[in-house]
Amino acid sequence: MLKRRLIPVLFLKNGLVVRSQEFVDFREFGNPLGQLERLNDWQADELIYIDISREAFYDLKRDDHKVASRNSVIDILRDISTRSFMPLTFGGRIFQFEQAAAFIRNGADKVIVNSGAYHKESLIGEIATYFGSQCVVVGIDVKKDVTGKHEVFVDQGKTKISYSPVEWARIVEDRGAGEIFLNSIDRDGTASGYDIDAINAIVEAVHIPVIACGGAGMFEHFEEVYKKTNASAVAAGNIFNFTENAYVRAKKQLVQGECNVRSH
Repeated sequence: MLKRRLIPVLFLKNGLVVRSQEFVDFREFGNPLGQLERLNDWQADELIYIDISREAFYDLKRDDHKVASRNSVIDILRDISTRSFMPLTFGGRIFQFEQAAAFIRNGADKVIVNSGAYHKESLIGEIATYFGSQCVVVGIDVKKDVTGKHEVFVDQGKTKISYSPVEWARIVEDRGAGEIFLNSIDRDGTASGYDIDAINAIVEAVHIPVIACGGAGMFEHFEEVYKKTNASAVAAGNIFNFTENAYVRAKKQLVQGECNVRSH
């Protein structure tokens, strides 16, 4: 059986790493290369960067870590990719094939498409045909309504679509997605644990790997996903922004808990 992955996620807003909560509240954490250095040292399985900028401007604001200010996401990606020692997935604001191609040609191993996959029906297939399905990760953002039913949202959590999470997952798989990045809007930044029901529903509906994200507050939350679902990977953002919650400590606890993850 393949080892299951533990993946740090860094959310970028206008070039800086931010802590996200429920897709509406953001706190700056600093330069993306500073975070990258720690993750390289921790030998993370993979690394995901997602650009959640509302506006198309990028400014790192500081150069005291020998990092020049950058004014485009491609410049930031080049800096990251030349320093990253692990597989790199990069996404956000991808609406055209040319944008995905630019990310891959500038160092991304895979790209995440989310709203673009909904607004442009052919986008997943275009990327998969040219670069292979293994390069296409489709982000699916879910949220519960007042009755507890899961719904899918695009446009950074603003627009509800007519498909259920299961329906949309099957559609993107049919269009050529190689992986699904499932994120819970309700759980984002809450440290309340993952949405196990949503994860299981998607995992059971598709044949491609599913990455579960949203809600990690302690290492036990990772363990719960590994033991209660068949998700191929668990991803987390905020918990790894704090040094005391080191990636290597999480991995050690998961190995001790007999989760099928890579050990250090």
